[in-house]
Amino acid sequence: MAGRRFIVEADGGSRGNPGPAGYGAVVRDGDTGQIIAEDAEFIGHATNNVAEYKGLIAGLRAAHELDPDAGVDVRMDSKLVVEQMSGRWKIKHPDMQPLAAEARAVFPRSQVTYTWIPREKNKDADRLANEAMDAGKAGRQWEPKVRPAAAVTAPAAARVEEELPAPASPKAGWALPADLGTPTTFVLLRHGETALTPEKRFSGSGGGDPELSERGQWQAVRAAEALASRGTIQAVVSSPMQRTRQTAEAVAAKLGLEVRIEDGLRELDFGDWEGLTFAEVQERYPDDLAAWLGSAKAKPTGSSESFTTLTHRLGVARDKILARYPGKTVLVVSHVSPIKTLVRLALGAPPDSMYRMELSAASFCAVQYYSDGNASLRLLNDTSHLR
Repeated sequence: MAGRRFIVEADGGSRGNPGPAGYGAVVRDGDTGQIIAEDAEFIGHATNNVAEYKGLIAGLRAAHELDPDAGVDVRMDSKLVVEQMSGRWKIKHPDMQPLAAEARAVFPRSQVTYTWIPREKNKDADRLANEAMDAGKAGRQWEPKVRPAAAVTAPAAARVEEELPAPASPKAGWALPADLGTPTTFVLLRHGETALTPEKRFSGSGGGDPELSERGQWQAVRAAEALASRGTIQAVVSSPMQRTRQTAEAVAAKLGLEVRIEDGLRELDFGDWEGLTFAEVQERYPDDLAAWLGSAKAKPTGSSESFTTLTHRLGVARDKILARYPGKTVLVVSHVSPIKTLVRLALGAPPDSMYRMELSAASFCAVQYYSDGNASLRLLNDTSHLR
C-alpha cells in the first residue's frame, strides 16, 4: 500500500579482500522493526566493496518485491557506500560505478534515503553475509531458513472438511495453547486444465495467458460442487491470470461469493521457456535449465524471476490474505509454483522439495496457519472430486 516504509540493512564481506565473498540483507517493517524479508548469497572472489554493493542491491530488490511504492531507509555500516549513494562522494572505481547505477535503478531516488550505522547495529545483515561465505566454502549456495511469517496477524488453519473431519482432542504433547484462537484456513486450488496442461508445457505469467479448456471448465465445476457440498468456504481469492480467474469464478458463483484478485498469487515468469516442454527446454537451454534446477536463485532464460523472488512476493500475498481473513476458511486459487511454495514453507522444507511434489490440475491442498506463526499441512493433491 502507498505510504508504507521499509528499513533495509545490508552488508558484504570478503575473506582476503579480495577473496571469497558474500553479502546479506534484511528488510524490516518501518513501523514495527520486524524482519519481513532476508537474502544472502556467496558471490565468489570479490572485494569487500563489491560485496557491500551487492548486498545493497539485494536488499532494495527484496523491498521492491514487497511494495514498489514504499519509502526505503537504507542503513549500512559501509561509510563508502552510504556516502556514494547519497551523492556526497564521487564514485571513481570502475567496479563500483555499474553497481551503484544498478542500485539506483531499483527505486526512484525520491523514495530512498541512506544512513550510516555502526557495525554492532548491523548484526543481522553481517550474520547473513557470513552464512553465505560459509556456504560458499562448503561448496553450496546459501538457502534461507524458514522464519515465522512476520506480518501474520491471524494465522491460518485449513482443510477440506469432508476429507479431514474435525480432529478429536489432541494427544498429550500435541495440544495447542487455547489462546492461539481459531486458525485461518487456506484451501489451495490449482486451476483447471488449459490446452498446454496435458502436454506439460511451461505456462507462467510471461506467456499468452491461456483460458481453460473444455476439460478445465468441467474440472472447475466439479471443484465448485465439491466445495459447495462442504459449505466451509468464506472467501475466494485468486491469481489475476485468466485460467485461475475462470476457475475461481466457477466456485464463487456456486457459493454466492465474490472473487478477490491478489497479484502476488500469479505463476512464475518462465521467460523464453513459456510454451515449451521440459524436453525442449533441455535441448535449447541445457545450461540455464541445469542452473535453475540446482539453485532457487537461478532464473529461467529471459525471466525476471527466480523461485527466491517468487517466495518473497508469495509471502507478502499470503500475509495480506491472513490479515484480511483472520480465522476464516479461504479458497486460494493459484498455480503449481505458488501452491507448492506455500506447502513447502508450511513444512519448513528446502526449495528443491518442490521437485518432489505432484500437483494435478484442479487439485486441492490445505494449510492451517496459527497465530504463533506455525503452520500445518492438512491435505495435498486431492483429486477425489474429479473421479
